[in-house]
Amino acid sequence: MTLLEVERLAVSYGPRPALSGVDLSVAEGETVCVLGPSGGGKSTLLRAVAGLAEPDAGTIRLAGRDQAGVPAHRRGLGLMFQDHQLFPQRDVGGNVAFGLRMRRVGRAERRRRVAELLELVGLPGAERRRVSALSGGEQQRVALARALAPSPRLLMLDEPLGRLDRDLRERLVVELRQLFRRLGTTVLAVTHDQGEAFALADRVVVMREGRIAQAGSPAEVWGRPADAFVARFLGFRNLAAGRVGTGGTADTDWGPVPVPEGTPPGPCRLLIRPSGVRFLPPDAAASPGSPGALPATVRARTFRGDHVLLLLAPASGPPLEAACPLRAAPAEGERVGLAFDPSEVVLLPLPDAADSGEPDVAPGKAPGPA
Repeated sequence: MTLLEVERLAVSYGPRPALSGVDLSVAEGETVCVLGPSGGGKSTLLRAVAGLAEPDAGTIRLAGRDQAGVPAHRRGLGLMFQDHQLFPQRDVGGNVAFGLRMRRVGRAERRRRVAELLELVGLPGAERRRVSALSGGEQQRVALARALAPSPRLLMLDEPLGRLDRDLRERLVVELRQLFRRLGTTVLAVTHDQGEAFALADRVVVMREGRIAQAGSPAEVWGRPADAFVARFLGFRNLAAGRVGTGGTADTDWGPVPVPEGTPPGPCRLLIRPSGVRFLPPDAAASPGSPGALPATVRARTFRGDHVLLLLAPASGPPLEAACPLRAAPAEGERVGLAFDPSEVVLLPLPDAADSGEPDVAPGKAPGPA
């Protein structure tokens, strides 16, 4: 059952459109994360749904009811912001109970609900602690408990883990996903952190210039970006224009690149994942009869934990990025041969007037979630 429906939503700040004809739905119990660059419209979308930004056009419905004219405090939403916005003069219990007090919930029920939520977020018995004495992660948990206390129809998160260190973010995002599933909470979240969104969401929405560029499951968006903008936003840099011939390859500045079976002849734009750049022995690269072999030199290596990201200077064409296990990674300055795995080559739509105009290949930045 659909809980949130947004249809053709438009919001402007003066002459500048922040949202242009956005359509989005969120099912009950679903977690949807909205990603995008600064100025892409993701926070404006959240504010409009929450009733904190006035739409110029379009419809927002919650459980089938049009929210036009309904103030924010009557929409039955839970809000949680990056800066927590806890009340410093109240203790932990007072912060968590705030929404319940506003709804005139009785004292005994408030105490029971506060204790239950603090247990849920991993802070049992913390009711009397001062919020100023809490760590950043503990304050985040209190903010979450406060947002959940009134049992909102929709929980809305704006950069919920943005101010926490990386290790704490990675631990909390797993806990949040488990908690939302256990409670059956419906969540609409905005984040700039791709890893956070892909770990937390059932569905990812990528926004660009006030419009939705792509929406789908994390596997769908990561596995098949809708266009070059989404691919670049996700951190992929091996993008190339080419022309598909009749032999199952495309002619590019790197030479022949295999394309998926059934690709029609003609102009194309390709994404080669870093994991799809294969290494060959140097002598194979030097052999004229070695199909697909491309001589290259390793210019830089970046350790990424479970793999190494390599910046390569091919004998022809722009630089390439490759990813491989540490034990198999060639050294900086080493000469190698390259080939491309066709299963890691993705066809992208050809650019149109809405394209950003960025070059087809722009190496140098590590890709996002692996």
